[in-house]
Formats: sequence, C-alpha cells, structure tokens
Amino acid sequence: MRFTKMHGAGNDYVYIDCMKGAPAHPEQLAISMSDRHFGIGSDGLVLILPSQVADFRMRMFNADGSEAQMCGNASRCVGKYVYDNGLTDKTEITLETKAGIKPMQLTVVDGKVSSVRVDMGEPMLEPIRIPVALSGGRAVAVPLELPGAAFTMTCVSMGNPHAVVFVSRLDEVDVHKWGPIAECHPLFPERCNIEFAEVLSPEEITMRVWERGAGETLACGTGACATLVAAVLNGLAGRSARLRLLGGNLDITWSDDDNHVYMSGGAVTVFDGEWLL
Repeated sequence: MRFTKMHGAGNDYVYIDCMKGAPAHPEQLAISMSDRHFGIGSDGLVLILPSQVADFRMRMFNADGSEAQMCGNASRCVGKYVYDNGLTDKTEITLETKAGIKPMQLTVVDGKVSSVRVDMGEPMLEPIRIPVALSGGRAVAVPLELPGAAFTMTCVSMGNPHAVVFVSRLDEVDVHKWGPIAECHPLFPERCNIEFAEVLSPEEITMRVWERGAGETLACGTGACATLVAAVLNGLAGRSARLRLLGGNLDITWSDDDNHVYMSGGAVTVFDGEWLL
C-alpha cells in the first residue's frame, strides 16, 4: 500500500490515497504506522476519500487509533496532496470533514502547492457544543483544577474541543506533566486538546499543545485557531495574529465579517513509501 508522509508546521501524518478504496481497520493501521520506533512515525493517519458533498473527504486518526473530527494542519496537507498528485487542477477546493465542509485556497509555486488558507468555520463557544461540563453561555477564564495545580482556561471548539490556558512564562510550564492530566479531566466528556499559550503582543502568541490521543505535537491547526479566539475573548490579542508553535508559524484571523476563523500556513511532503500489509 502506497503512502505519503507530510507535515504542516511539524504536525506530521501519514496520508493514503483512498479514492479507489480504503484500507480495512484504519484504527489499528494508524497505531502501527504512527509508531516512531517500529512504524513510519507520525502523529496519526489521514485517509483521502471521495465525497458526495465536497471535492474530497478526509478521515483522520490519532496515533492511538481514535478518530478525530478535524485537523487543521492535516487539511492543508490534503490540499497539497490532491493538487500535487494530479487529483485536481483547482486552486480553490472543498474538503469534507467530520466537523463540516472546509473551503481551502491553494497557493501554487512552480507547479506545487506551497501554502494553504483554510476557512475553519465559526468557533463554537457554548459549553454543551464544545463539549465541556460547565453551565452558562461561554467558558471564558474558568477554573481548571488539577491535582497539585490550578489553571484558568477558556474553552473553544473548532470542530474538536480545546481548552486554552494562558500563562506568563510558557517555558516554565511542564506540558508533559499537566497535558495528559488535563486531557482526561472529568470536565471533558470527550477528552480535550490542551493549549498552553503566552501572549507576546496583540499580534503574536507562542503556544504548545497537548493533543488528545497523540500527546504533545509540534503544531495543531485547530489549536492555533482556538488559541487566537480565546485570546480575543480574554482581551489579550487582536483578531489577527501569528501563532508560534514548536514546528513553525501559523497566521490566524477571526473575521469580523462572517465570524469565521481563517488559518494560513505551509504544507510539506516529506517522503513517499510502501507499507507492506
């Protein structure tokens, strides 16, 4: 079975062209292929499929085999994959995900996609839609009590749940200690992606992310979008900012016009290979 490894800002996945048929048991395949010692090594597996309602459809599985609703970095890589491999000649395409249909604009340089702008849709702020087990209209600057520590979080869904914690010094946060505890906190019935972020200026935020089902990743597109939204809700940033992640930068805008969040960033092909079943 042919595959391509790609990354967006260091958030790496294995991509399989499933336009003519998908592999059986993708959950187990994601676990095997993602293993960084005995497999290809990735944050998960992405299947590129035909769609009846969009140009293409994406299914995304985390490294632990769990299926996620959406991945911003993966969606950009899908855009690059389908154009670079001749599955489309359009530079404006739509992608069906479990979080809805995402329009994308492809920037092409010398016949290859260099960057992609994704319309990530409207952020969901109501606790029941995120979901987070809190009452009220929005979960902004609410307590997150962990064994041995207390944080303040703002919860946002970008098709998947995020809890954003703003800190004064990001380099002093033990992400690998607090991330897995927070991910499985009882407040999150579907677990949660946890972002720790430091606002450098109203136009610049640095962050690290603990992704549910994957652990710390070098970048998270939906997490960057959620962090910008949370920063605006807390009066810490403007509606456009550069998000600095371990694997690279993403430019995020929360539009006043349509309430949609737009994410722009690169997509990179690492290598192609064949997986022996």
